[in-house]
Amino acid sequence: MIRACVVGWPISHSRSPMIHGHWIETFGIDGAYGREAVAPEDFAGFITTLADRGYAGCNVTLPHKEQALAMVEDADAAARAVGAVNTVWLEGGRLRGANTDVPGFLASLDASAPGWDSGLDHAVVLGAGGAARGIVHGLIERGAGIVTVANRSADRAERLVSDHPVGRISATALADVGPALQTADLLVNTTSLGMKGQPALDLPLDSLKSSALVTDIVYVPLETDLLRAARLRGHPTVGGLGMLLHQAVPGFARWFGRTPAVTTALYDLVAADIGRS
Repeated sequence: MIRACVVGWPISHSRSPMIHGHWIETFGIDGAYGREAVAPEDFAGFITTLADRGYAGCNVTLPHKEQALAMVEDADAAARAVGAVNTVWLEGGRLRGANTDVPGFLASLDASAPGWDSGLDHAVVLGAGGAARGIVHGLIERGAGIVTVANRSADRAERLVSDHPVGRISATALADVGPALQTADLLVNTTSLGMKGQPALDLPLDSLKSSALVTDIVYVPLETDLLRAARLRGHPTVGGLGMLLHQAVPGFARWFGRTPAVTTALYDLVAADIGRS
């Protein structure tokens, strides 16, 4: 039996077992995917003994992603750029890592809004944390002309900007983002604002041009207030669940040797579980 897991602290909320379990069943693989609650002080010991625990690899979620980068022997370009690893596998006895959040985000937009990156002159990214860092990296790789990072703390946005090519990315305070929205082709929320149990994202969309695509990496609820407001204004929108599903594909392929598809059936399965919660 091939075994993999998701590691975090806490971890009971993770829907990764549902996603990977669906694919294991679809392919008829003799495999299993579970959860491992690992405290931060125990993470290094856990990740370096994956093989001894019978695991082919694991997903890594909060708060371990940055530490995972330090623990793997090889990391892909996205992980190095973002400073975090969310997928680990064993290859030739070595721990290898990747950040699949970046390709997961891009793949979700490709699937839900084909052609979204054609003529992407200006993207606005809300937030300046780890998720924003990854998405900014992905947008620049896709050829975005300019990326504006808007954060409640402009200083933090400016620190993110300093790690990227001069002229391709700029920073502003969230309260001052209005002018940037006027020319934005894409608006991305990477903050937790609007998530269930978190404060709402108070962002007027009056200045956002009608053709702009609006997306939110939050997936609980499936449609955030930001997405609902954008949809009612006629903007195309993409929710966060697709990113969760697509980021899981590379890990499954590494561990179980089959490349799965993100299907409507899988989306509906996870969406129904979110609805019940």
